[in-house]
Amino acid sequence: MPDPTAGFPASTTTSLPDAASVRIDCPAKTNMMLRVGRERTEARNRHRLETLYCGIGVYDTVTLRPRRPGSGYTLTLEGEHLGDLAEAGTGAGPGGAKPTVDPAHAIENHAVRALLAMSDAYAIPPDIAITISKGIPVGAGLGGGSADAAGTLLGLKHMWGLAGPTSILEPIASQLGADMPFCLHGGLAIGTGFGQRLRIVEESSELGNKLRAEGFLGETLVGAYRTQLSTAEVYGVFDRLGSDPGDVNDLQRAALQLHPRSGVAIALALSAGATHAFVSGSGPSVIACVKDGDVSAAVQEAWHRHGAVDRSIRALSPVGPVLRAAGAIANASVRQ
Repeated sequence: MPDPTAGFPASTTTSLPDAASVRIDCPAKTNMMLRVGRERTEARNRHRLETLYCGIGVYDTVTLRPRRPGSGYTLTLEGEHLGDLAEAGTGAGPGGAKPTVDPAHAIENHAVRALLAMSDAYAIPPDIAITISKGIPVGAGLGGGSADAAGTLLGLKHMWGLAGPTSILEPIASQLGADMPFCLHGGLAIGTGFGQRLRIVEESSELGNKLRAEGFLGETLVGAYRTQLSTAEVYGVFDRLGSDPGDVNDLQRAALQLHPRSGVAIALALSAGATHAFVSGSGPSVIACVKDGDVSAAVQEAWHRHGAVDRSIRALSPVGPVLRAAGAIANASVRQ
């Protein structure tokens, strides 16, 4: 995993040596602000959004390796916290690893969908072995599936020698999911439309400086749960209840209705000195922004003493994806 002390990634892509395989460390995302508009039945019942995305230093690692021509793709899942993804495997390995994933389930995986979309777009056979090492909690409002898809797109762009900036992948990403274009870049960005229309925000910009001054950026705690929330279910409750005016996330009221422990975690974090605490995306994960290690330790102690979270993860924000070529010494930020 990338060193979380490395800070915000560079804004340009560094050249990487040619490699037979690549690894992409794909960060989670959260929404520092999420405003949800009225339901639009003409757009498959989707809601228009205005959001401020932020990359959080909790990572999945996607490894892509070429396979024999004509052999197709394979998918392997690894990690101790696979959630319902564990049901997709054909046999458990050490530490929760799944040596293979049944093809009937693999086709539903975001990374596989990204591979097949790239194969169609560029007429290149999808003879790729995908391995995903999960560090981002599953079904947690942290965009883990979208991060995996974005990492796959970025890795294939490098492996297949596709010219152009990262933004050439955005049309494919936006067809796969509203937050996937952001996951290609990480860092900070404003998303509109259904979240797929991006305006990159530099950390050194006026808005970036304002967010840091207000304590939103820097050291961050993620309160994670074994419980997962269905995004569709959260939106269904939102349609009935609406939002609370004081929340930075319009979905928070609905998420807390379905998962009250997140509300306990928010209250405890704020009491322990967190600058901000809120539900991430559609939940149930909680983000706590803390000014230093002492506050971080106080929040974690309160969470675990009261059983408000199942585990806590320390991270930095904002961060972006990092691509590593096989045999390469240096890492390369892919944010553009």
